[in-house]
Amino acid sequence: MNLKKRNRWYGLLLSFVLLFSLGGCGDVQTETPQPSIETSVTDTTQESSDAEAITDELDQSELQDQDDAAQSSDATQVSDAEQVSSTSASLDAIPAYEGYAFVEINNNQPFFTDADKQRTDAFEDYSELDSLGRCGVAYANICKELQPTEPRGKIGMVKPSGWHTVKYNDIIDGNYLYNRCHLIGFQLAGENANPKNLITGTRYLNVVGMLPFENAVDDYVDTTGNHVLYRVTPMFSGDELVARGVLMEAYSVEDQGAGIQFCYYVYNIQPGVGIDYQTGDSWEDASVVAKDNTTYRVTGTAHVQAQESQTETTETITPQPAQQEVESASPVQSEQGSEATVWISETGSKYHSKNNCGRMNPDKATQVTEQEAISMGLGKCSKCW
Repeated sequence: MNLKKRNRWYGLLLSFVLLFSLGGCGDVQTETPQPSIETSVTDTTQESSDAEAITDELDQSELQDQDDAAQSSDATQVSDAEQVSSTSASLDAIPAYEGYAFVEINNNQPFFTDADKQRTDAFEDYSELDSLGRCGVAYANICKELQPTEPRGKIGMVKPSGWHTVKYNDIIDGNYLYNRCHLIGFQLAGENANPKNLITGTRYLNVVGMLPFENAVDDYVDTTGNHVLYRVTPMFSGDELVARGVLMEAYSVEDQGAGIQFCYYVYNIQPGVGIDYQTGDSWEDASVVAKDNTTYRVTGTAHVQAQESQTETTETITPQPAQQEVESASPVQSEQGSEATVWISETGSKYHSKNNCGRMNPDKATQVTEQEAISMGLGKCSKCW
């Protein structure tokens, strides 16, 4: 019996062992996929990390390319800017005044771009006044379409930067030092009382310096009907209110400059008078003289020169005061004749029959002939006439 019992216990024990063994195997099989999942997750993370690294490299490469392109663009812009500055006249490069009204710049070659030299459209552009009220570049393509069709009106209401009403009798033809000088002459573009087109200029600048060039362009357009690129740049020193002079450029488009082509700097000086360009104040100064350049030479390319530079192939012209170009001219005629006297104020735009009209200060009123007042661009006061 004891042997049978022992065998039975052995059987039960063996059954339990087998049972536990089978249970353990089942547990292992259930957990076996886990390491595979963990490995899969680890691999995916690694791939993602690698992909991010590649993307970063691409992004950095792209950024580097963009930086290189930007640097190249900046370099191009700097180069272009340098080219522009190297092909334009600066006041520092202008020779000192030596007695002649103007001086040739850049071998008489204007600074227009090749693209502009092809333009046959009518345009006119005037720079905005700067913070000091000074004019900037005035640029137009002169043609019959722009030329005036009506008489010039009054411009006395415009007070350009540095303006003063001052007379030097027996020193200046017309007595008055300053004219309201058109950058682009009225006869060329019909622009009259435009503050962006009027500077404080001496009569010498206006009549002796600028007018011959304006007449040459006007005559050419009238004769040919062609276009002339025309640009006038007032040149100021620092924050001075009165320009030291103007750069005048012109180029006839249809014949590639054969009819008109010039580049001149015209000095804003007045023989016998000294000028404070900072304020416009002036005084008599016998050291400021002019050489004999009232007669000019105009070649086939509208090259204007002083009399001392005459050649056999040039045509002589003697400029006369133009009624439309000189600020001192006006189509209005006095009913009482040029000898009648009137009163003008220091800053007003009218002339008066009495020295205390309205708010006029009699102590500062000036008596001139009516023709002189008209020549200054002043209109007749309706209150006292």
